[in-house]
Amino acid sequence: MRFERVAVLSFDCYGTLIDWERGLLGALAPWRERARLALDDETLLAAFAEEESSQQVATPRLRYDRLLARVLERLGRRFAAPPTAAETEAFGASVGDWPPFPDSAEALARLARRVPLIVLSNVDEGSVRRSAARLGDPFAAILTAEAIGSYKPDLRNFAYLLGFLAGRGLPREGLVHVAQSLFHDHAPAAAMGIPSVWIDRRAGRPGGATKPPPAGTAPAARFTSLEAFADAFERVRSG
Repeated sequence: MRFERVAVLSFDCYGTLIDWERGLLGALAPWRERARLALDDETLLAAFAEEESSQQVATPRLRYDRLLARVLERLGRRFAAPPTAAETEAFGASVGDWPPFPDSAEALARLARRVPLIVLSNVDEGSVRRSAARLGDPFAAILTAEAIGSYKPDLRNFAYLLGFLAGRGLPREGLVHVAQSLFHDHAPAAAMGIPSVWIDRRAGRPGGATKPPPAGTAPAARFTSLEAFADAFERVRSG
């Protein structure tokens, strides 16, 4: 990947910049503890991945905070542990409280001094704005599933990103997408001809809160932290 040619970086937010698995587990804890569910974290995250994806396909225009509430209802049916109304409401409202990864804010600030940064997120406007504030508000633009009307990995989300760039005179050829999820981001980015950088936050461990990607999904570059990516980007751009 030729970092010297990059004109704009787009980012997934949750899982890449925000520690969404830690956030999810923390937000699910009240229901999980009340229901006395004897589930390990990885089993619960894998179940969440399946139920979230199914709900997003079923209701692509449903705002993400409301969609999360339905996902918890689905998990309740799956594990015979119905949540209370208060638990579903709190879970849906929790997104903006999920913690950033420790390296995110500083690395983003460094990258933003080099090129514009754009978020392409699967969540609602209100939640991602709260998360952006936790990250130091380094973004030139925030594009959300709520505005687009579909959820990644739908190609419409990446088409929307390309249309946004074209409308502002930013070259498609200079775009690189940066993300953790092979399923939600790297596979559709490749299908749209967008090179991508994998921030492998799980450090090679399969599973987690996203579904497996299609076979052959291969990002152009891989780093195990955003800090490492920012280091590599700066070495090229300051040379």
